[in-house]
Amino acid sequence: MTKHPTQLTSAEIACIWTNYMQDSMSKCVLSYFLQTVEDEDIRPLIQLAYDISCVHIEKLTTLFQQEQIPLPTGFTDEDVNVNAPRLYTDAFILQYLAHMARVGMLGYSGFTSMGARKDLKTYFIKGLRETSDLFDQTTDLLLEKGLYIRAPYIPYPTKTDFVDSHKYLSGFSLFSKQRPLNTIEISHLYMNSVTNHIGSKLSLSFAQISPHKEVQNWMLRGRDISRKHMRIFTRILLDSDIESPISSDVAITDATTPPFSDKLVMFHMGMLSATGTGNYATAASASQRSDLIIDYERLSLEVALYAKDGADIMIRNKWMEQPPTTLDKEKLVKKKE
Repeated sequence: MTKHPTQLTSAEIACIWTNYMQDSMSKCVLSYFLQTVEDEDIRPLIQLAYDISCVHIEKLTTLFQQEQIPLPTGFTDEDVNVNAPRLYTDAFILQYLAHMARVGMLGYSGFTSMGARKDLKTYFIKGLRETSDLFDQTTDLLLEKGLYIRAPYIPYPTKTDFVDSHKYLSGFSLFSKQRPLNTIEISHLYMNSVTNHIGSKLSLSFAQISPHKEVQNWMLRGRDISRKHMRIFTRILLDSDIESPISSDVAITDATTPPFSDKLVMFHMGMLSATGTGNYATAASASQRSDLIIDYERLSLEVALYAKDGADIMIRNKWMEQPPTTLDKEKLVKKKE
């Protein structure tokens, strides 16, 4: 049987476009880290992540050319100054690597589920394995150096149990204390605290290096939102007598020379905002206390409005690259009139 070449679906085009944008950004960030890192234990992991991004960009470039689809501009050497002074501590760079590997695993699992063509599925599955391996190695090193932020511990349960009242789902009561958090709820509160910690440090560093007041203000607003959300999650944990462990590393130096373009840092924070919104949606669907669900929904709206304002800034400055779109059939019809 003769096999006919299968055209890429809209979902597959979206996946490879998004993947190219993210890897071209990562290549810029990692090239700067390679120049500024001092800990020789961390350097090989940065190099591994950098090499993965380079190979991905090469493969995706070939794919775009084969399919005769315009190659995204993405991010280039013009968006990074590898000779800029050191902006981040080595400990933060390692935590950043682990965080972005975690984001990558979520991304590649989603890409894999949307792909149908065999070559793309193979590529995305390989990408998932690569990012999983990177995450494994970075967390191992974080543990070795005593920098890994562990989820809270709880006493082991001694028996299985079943919910015997609808009050289990309620997070509000004027006459009784809220029920203790279950392990699923704790895990999401912990993880969202950690991601907001990373986000607060990055947004502050980006505000510190940006020459544009508008970008500075937006980044500082992002820092404030992240800190606010961390306080909310920490309070909820403390109400159940659970400590919220957060790294005490300073993370940022006093450097102000920009290692990255405003276009890159705005894209980066926009990507993290989208990931955060997805994390909140997952947490809301997994949580069973109604107060937690309401908190995640209102905090998601705050992040969405923040991301919208960031997109407006990018559009005004012509920093936002448009994803591939379908044809406007009405415009085609009007051209014939």
